Amino acid sequence: MAYDEDLSDRYRDALEGLAGVSEKRMMGGLCFLLDGNMIGGADRTRDGAGRFMFRVGKHRHAEAMARTGAAIMEMGGRRMSGMIFVDADTCSADALKDWMSFTLEFTATLPPK
Repeated sequence: MAYDEDLSDRYRDALEGLAGVSEKRMMGGLCFLLDGNMIGGADRTRDGAGRFMFRVGKHRHAEAMARTGAAIMEMGGRRMSGMIFVDADTCSADALKDWMSFTLEFTATLPPK
């Protein structure tokens, strides 16, 4: 994974105005956190494909996977339940905000770290 400034800006813009948001470089990309809990992030694959990552929670993983653009998040050959990728090229600004709302419904329930 590689950091992508434009994708990170798109992700950041979708979180605009939300209190408690911070940023941290993790897993080769940039991750966004709400009160210390990961929301997700943005990066590029080795092949150059841009993607957004969303933390949706294990209990909503199947629901998230049924949504347009969702893909299984796999790292090091291991599936990460509760986390999904969405292709950045097919994710409009409105779709990104919709994904962000879906994600925040879960992450907002987590206790601050």
